[in-house]
Amino acid sequence: MKKCFYLTIICFILLNFNISSGETFSVSQDTTIIGKLQTHILKNKESLIEIARHYDLGYNEIVDANPNLDPFVPGDGNKAIIPTFWILPDRVNNFQGIIINLSEMRLYYFHKKSKEQLVTTFPIGIGDDGVETPMGKFKISHKIVNPPWYVPESIKQERPELPAVVPPGPENPLGTHAMRLSGLSYLIHGTNRPWAVGRKVTHGCIRLYPEDIPKLFDIVPVGTEVIIVRQPVKVGRVGNEVYIEVHRDDQLKDYDYLKNAIEQLAKKGLLKHVDTFKLYYVIKQKSGIPTSVSIKNKEPQILPSDSWL
Repeated sequence: MKKCFYLTIICFILLNFNISSGETFSVSQDTTIIGKLQTHILKNKESLIEIARHYDLGYNEIVDANPNLDPFVPGDGNKAIIPTFWILPDRVNNFQGIIINLSEMRLYYFHKKSKEQLVTTFPIGIGDDGVETPMGKFKISHKIVNPPWYVPESIKQERPELPAVVPPGPENPLGTHAMRLSGLSYLIHGTNRPWAVGRKVTHGCIRLYPEDIPKLFDIVPVGTEVIIVRQPVKVGRVGNEVYIEVHRDDQLKDYDYLKNAIEQLAKKGLLKHVDTFKLYYVIKQKSGIPTSVSIKNKEPQILPSDSWL
């Protein structure tokens, strides 16, 4: 009951909160890490949900990075870690298209502007337990502005009060824009419930913040390839520093995070540069933040906040 009260208040506040919309980075074929770590001093009774949207992060990202702060009442004066810092998901050379990593609830769009290689990234909401977002390779088959919502029979059974069709508007859960995945009834779309980004709450569709979906919609053409994966462990390198990023993924039962990390490190020729203790530490924490596991560091280190990759 208390949590529902906070969600109601937060949804009202978010309508007028100063927010960001997607981040775009110039990358090379060798780039494995983008962004930078930031911090935010909480004030004016801000919640972590508000802060997440301000920095274009999902609920899962802000909570995992700040396990000692209450998401709803974190407390004025406390410092929140802002994990706007990511290891890119695995991809083939010169890949152009969208990669969605369900484990971290984040979308990456690799695209070119003139000859410059770019990657634009957004947080997402995904399918709930039992109605998971499917993995695989797809294409964007259709793009729709102000999409009506044709209520699926499965949802109609859960909520019989819903009409057969919900027209565009504030009550439409698809938001202002939608893109259909080929061969499926699933969409990449906006939302009228921004607090749901970074959560498993949909019936399989992929949900973006209201301010993010128009930006993605405008730059993604029909026919764009979409690859949906679960990659809870990612490995990256900057110079001589080796980084690991680990996300807790409850959908992967009995998943061996350590074994997967070691296999990736060995495949990339990085295992000999890794401090085993630091690797264990990062895997145990599962903070979702890229963390250095290089041998030369005395303690696990994260990239300084003023670094840019």
